[in-house]
Amino acid sequence: MSFKINRLLAALAAAGLLAACSPQAMNASAREPAADTACALDGMVLLDFPGPKAQIQYAEGKADYYCDLMELFTVMLAPEHKRQIAGVFVQDMGKTSWDKPSGHWIAAKDALYVVGSKKQGSMGPTFGAFSDAAQADAFAKAEGGKVLPYSQITAAMLDTGHAAGDMRH
Repeated sequence: MSFKINRLLAALAAAGLLAACSPQAMNASAREPAADTACALDGMVLLDFPGPKAQIQYAEGKADYYCDLMELFTVMLAPEHKRQIAGVFVQDMGKTSWDKPSGHWIAAKDALYVVGSKKQGSMGPTFGAFSDAAQADAFAKAEGGKVLPYSQITAAMLDTGHAAGDMRH
């Protein structure tokens, strides 16, 4: 009898371990970049520039940081992006300063984005991210642009009309 109970307990423990390793069980959280944290694409120090920052937390525990949201979407919309992602986060510009953003990380897929505003980030034009629709609308009214959910951001929106290498990489 105890052999059957031990097998049952072992099977339940194995199932628990498998569930803990599944993507649904990953509870990634945003991490505040350090003073010397550099952008994964261009090596620029994040805290030296205005505008919202972004980060991708990978399943293996590594994080990539981006000094503006255009760079994040360049990576996220790339068809060759195959690494398993545990979480993607952006800064909520309704709760932090544009000039020196700090903290206030929200899930990228839950954010509303202002696309096409006149606000500048580290590499020129960038998106603003907001958790609150009224704040996103107010920002768009003041700075220009259109409010869109994550699912409606496209690669074409990343082309700001500059010559290759001029403002974007």
